[in-house]
Amino acid sequence: MSGPLLELTGIEKVYRTGKVEFYALRGIDLVVERGEFIAIVGASGSGKSTMMNILGCLDPPTGGTYRLAGQDVATLGEDALATVRNRTIGFVFQSFNLLARLSALANVELPLLYGQPTGSRARALESIERVGLGPWKHHRPPELSGGQRQRVAIARALATRPPILLADEPTGNLDSRTGEEILVLFDELHASGVTVIVITHAPEVARRAGRELEMRDGRIERDERRPSR
Repeated sequence: MSGPLLELTGIEKVYRTGKVEFYALRGIDLVVERGEFIAIVGASGSGKSTMMNILGCLDPPTGGTYRLAGQDVATLGEDALATVRNRTIGFVFQSFNLLARLSALANVELPLLYGQPTGSRARALESIERVGLGPWKHHRPPELSGGQRQRVAIARALATRPPILLADEPTGNLDSRTGEEILVLFDELHASGVTVIVITHAPEVARRAGRELEMRDGRIERDERRPSR
């Protein structure tokens, strides 16, 4: 498919409490091509978390246009948005968001059961092997280390084979060595063609990306591209 993967034009997000308005995003223009590795950085309150919610179709913008693979997201109903979140975007969160009572394999299989149940167990096994956790597939999250739990979360995000991986502070709860292992995995996923977008406050994470967006007061203050490594 031709054209940008993601295209934001004049995106605004306003939160209203009574007569008080807070502008979280102010006229964001952004084009993301297929296969990019982007880090979005900024201080607390800069708008980067709001940006993540809009990119992930978790929250609609107040104004502007967001096109995902050429489709105006505003024209999609709830069922269509749920399908986008299930099949087009894989989410990885700082807190892992795993179900403690289920095995690693069952956690990875969950998103497949919602939309693609046929062959879901084989797909889940493929995904968990991809992140190097095959020997631990029957362990539950409390039996795994922080790094292993984050790998389970990444495997779950990849299970539906989405073209986009959207990660929010993916190394925030990990020690430096384990965080580096996760970043190496992100490098490998990017090299395989996945578009990776990471929300982070950590400079060592941002340096891995080929493009870094710095947000401030709801705007993109800096858009820096780095030479390919």
